[in-house]
Amino acid sequence: MATILRSHNQEVRIEGDGPAVIIGEKINPTGRKKMAAALMDGDFDYIRDLAIQQVAAGADILDINVGVPGMDDVALMTQVVRFVSECVDVPLCLDSPNPQALAAGLAAAPGRPLVNSVSGEEERLKAVLPLVKDRGAAVIGLTMDDSGIPTGVEDRIAIAEKILERAAKIGIPSDDVIIDPLVMTVGTDSQAGLITLRTIELLRKALGVNINLGASNISFGLPDRTTINQAFLVLAMGAGANCLITDPAKMTGFIRAADLLLGRDDYAARYIRYYRSLPKETRPK
Repeated sequence: MATILRSHNQEVRIEGDGPAVIIGEKINPTGRKKMAAALMDGDFDYIRDLAIQQVAAGADILDINVGVPGMDDVALMTQVVRFVSECVDVPLCLDSPNPQALAAGLAAAPGRPLVNSVSGEEERLKAVLPLVKDRGAAVIGLTMDDSGIPTGVEDRIAIAEKILERAAKIGIPSDDVIIDPLVMTVGTDSQAGLITLRTIELLRKALGVNINLGASNISFGLPDRTTINQAFLVLAMGAGANCLITDPAKMTGFIRAADLLLGRDDYAARYIRYYRSLPKETRPK
């Protein structure tokens, strides 16, 4: 099963046991005061630098979220998508709770973008899936519904099945739906990470879908979050996650190493290429 995304000139394949695909998370104002200020001030130089830096650090795709309270997210999504696609040549992941902003981003994005996201919530299914179908895009499906995020593995699998069934009904194949099993912080529930890992394993076994994951929630409220996030991403890759929303500057090295150890990097080519891309003065010995 392969999910294929495109930019102007590049194609990215998310598939089975292939190497992990990295979605750069930094063009998102949530919890990032500098990013929020840049969007409010129209500081596109800051956005350009973030885009270029993330791609240089290993991002295969860039997530774009422009959700700042009081701002016109529809117009802003159009502006930022067009600007970023002129700065870097990678596929884009359009991230918004507002279907109108998603529609604007889909119209502005080159190639074949990814939508972040749909869920099992009825309103969201009805609003987002037709946009994905009409644009011929792909979509991330979150395993939550109108009752919230389930605590159990089987309930999350059931929501994934619901999303896939509803997508199929309007002509979106399962190849174009990447399931996100979601993760809560282990600071308040020590089993949260394990539940997500078990969900990933069962999703791959039962449904064979591609699996997206964002690691940052796992460590919320705890010290040294980067170490926890790194450990969790590697465990998740071993369980079957193959699309990762993260900070490439902090995580690409660990992801490339995990791919190598999982047998997904022939002759260590990707790992060596990543290592050689680092400035000589910063390369670990």
